[in-house]
Amino acid sequence: MTSANAPGLSLKITGGRLFDGLGGEQDNAAILIRDGHIVALGDEAIRAPADETVRADNWVIAPGFVDLCCNLREPGNGQKGNIASETRAAAHGGFTTVCASPETSPVNDSSAVTHLIREGAASRSPIRVLPVGAITRGLEGDLLSDMAGLAAAGCVAVGNGSRGVRNARILRRCMAYAQTFGLTVMFSPENQALAADGYAHDGLVTSRLGLLGIPEVAETAALMEMLLLAEETGVRLHLSQLSCGRSVEMLAEARRRGIAVTADVAMHQLVFTEEALAGFDSRFHVRPPLRSEADRKALIAGVRDGIIDAIVSQHQPHDTAAKQAPMAATEPGLSSIESVLSLGLELVEMNELSLADLMRALTTGPASVIGRSARVAPGEPADLCLFDPEAFWAPGPRTLVSAGRHAPVTDRELPGVVQLTLAGGRKAWQHPET
Repeated sequence: MTSANAPGLSLKITGGRLFDGLGGEQDNAAILIRDGHIVALGDEAIRAPADETVRADNWVIAPGFVDLCCNLREPGNGQKGNIASETRAAAHGGFTTVCASPETSPVNDSSAVTHLIREGAASRSPIRVLPVGAITRGLEGDLLSDMAGLAAAGCVAVGNGSRGVRNARILRRCMAYAQTFGLTVMFSPENQALAADGYAHDGLVTSRLGLLGIPEVAETAALMEMLLLAEETGVRLHLSQLSCGRSVEMLAEARRRGIAVTADVAMHQLVFTEEALAGFDSRFHVRPPLRSEADRKALIAGVRDGIIDAIVSQHQPHDTAAKQAPMAATEPGLSSIESVLSLGLELVEMNELSLADLMRALTTGPASVIGRSARVAPGEPADLCLFDPEAFWAPGPRTLVSAGRHAPVTDRELPGVVQLTLAGGRKAWQHPET
């Protein structure tokens, strides 16, 4: 297998439908890659010789997907996965860049842990890993971390992972300190007092099954607080994993007021609702919880209208024991990064999103949040995902790469088979039959 990133070697891709990340689409595309970068497109690429040619007829060619929220489980939690297993799973899903959650063990609240993650990624990851630092020490919500040191060590942002910050005074200090160093803060909005011990949406299903609910106001109250503090401090705020329709309305209003805020939503929030818990299926114990059908539709509209910038995996691989217990005792999270594209293509088939909407929310949208580009253009790194939208695959033990086997769908075939993932010109993933 050759690599276009090796000195002097080149790779040509011909055919297929290209989404260039600049708003353009082109059929029967041609791309020439050399030394890890795109060097030519179109007729120039067709005329140029190459060491290897990939025929992409009937495939889609897009910039490599960018994930703003991925748990790699390293350092720590080795039984749940590691950098090698989870970045390979990401490449299988078409991702070429993932932002590593600060929820590691130990927590990524120091430059030493950041360097450990980066060194592990440099030696064992086929794709780019960008650490997100913890905004407070130990993610305990009390003492501020050394944000300047985290940024200097290579963190692209700081955040609280899935944990809350104890009070508004500390949250305000976090934002003011981050703004001083020009850092983006990534917060998953949840009022801990209102969420309490809940683990499902406070709605019809929780009432019917006797589950402890988390009301929507646990998210919207925290979100409003964050927006007001961001407006005061001027920090770049990114709201992670929205789950409520009301949150989308509040986000749109904040942007009209000129607040520098971006947002993302997990793919499972766009596909599933609280009804997924009707059979006590612990796979769908996620945080924030799956909510109502009205919320799901509002979130999709937010992506379609560009109010929500990015779709994320919120990938959280677990060992089998973590999901085999009474619902309240299971750990939240789905092993989802390998199925994000396929679930998105199902939304396209249902005319809830266009393919262009989906590609934007997986590429240029998330890339812009962290100050990166995701374009197919001469001079750009050769980060590409080539997938067959008409082919199907069945998630299961023989097809999933992640150490976590609790994928959102395991009982049917899914559309969209990733044929080739290139990260810096290197083949991070290649389908066995390609």
